[in-house]
Amino acid sequence: MMKLPIKTLAVYGLLAMPAAAQAQDYPNKTVRLIVPWAAGGSTDSIGRILAQKLADYTGQQWIVDNRGGATGTIGHALAAKAAPDGYTLLIGTNSTFAIAPHLYKNIQYDNDTAFAPISLVAVNPQILTVHASLPVKTARDLIGLARSRPGQIAFSSAGVGATSHMATELFMNMAKIRMTHVPYKGGGPSFQALISGETALSFVDAITVAPHATAGRVRALATSTLKRTPLMPQVPTVHESGLPDFESVTSFALFAPAGTPRELLARVNREAVRALAASDVRDKLRAQGVDPVGSSPEQLVAYQKQETAKWGKVIREQGIKFE
Repeated sequence: MMKLPIKTLAVYGLLAMPAAAQAQDYPNKTVRLIVPWAAGGSTDSIGRILAQKLADYTGQQWIVDNRGGATGTIGHALAAKAAPDGYTLLIGTNSTFAIAPHLYKNIQYDNDTAFAPISLVAVNPQILTVHASLPVKTARDLIGLARSRPGQIAFSSAGVGATSHMATELFMNMAKIRMTHVPYKGGGPSFQALISGETALSFVDAITVAPHATAGRVRALATSTLKRTPLMPQVPTVHESGLPDFESVTSFALFAPAGTPRELLARVNREAVRALAASDVRDKLRAQGVDPVGSSPEQLVAYQKQETAKWGKVIREQGIKFE
């Protein structure tokens, strides 16, 4: 067997520094958390709450870097190209990691291989909401009205492929009804269109709907999750309202660039799950109508596959295209 010089062995030892040692020292500088949506939205808010807690736990600064556009794919592309060293992470939504690949032909990254999963972070239920003038009080009423007026009822969304859009497409698919989609550039304009009566209905985040429903400007018909949301416990689920097993949420997940050492991923996972279990973090998220989760990387992989298959089927059957 060839013997290497002691100096060479020393160099090899430095190059082969165990990843576990890197993980133990991580982080030793600022961590960037890419949020692929504009500031002020749900993803931004959740990202900032999580980043602050992770900074408290690790003793290093975690900064949020907002890179919005193209249903989150611009921010995802930036994260995919980042060094896989644990200092650039991504908090994405299912509208990007499960829906966008079915709609965009020229995404600048391979959605299946560009990212290393860390943890499912949270899910956000939506409320099937109608303008106060629409003569319906339940989801069943809405289905009946839509069947009597095929294509005549307009619904708004935050844009093609947004979860507000896909929830309504799933609703139409399961109820066998047809309504007309009016996409807007974001959830805010979409909800304003509903309040003003430009559109008749939309799936809207619970935290946004609650005060307006109380004031009588809109009517909350049903919740998109399988269980009622604590924020609006009086509102039944779509599942309870005649469409068994209906479920649609905005989900948020934490990723790293592919190739990030497993030990670093495990460290971030431990800290993220710990943060999401902290009472102050849970209180802040629930106050916004968001349900904190926390999961293993394997659970996130399974969830992503499930969501990708589910929404791919809806997109094909509904003939949805990005124009």
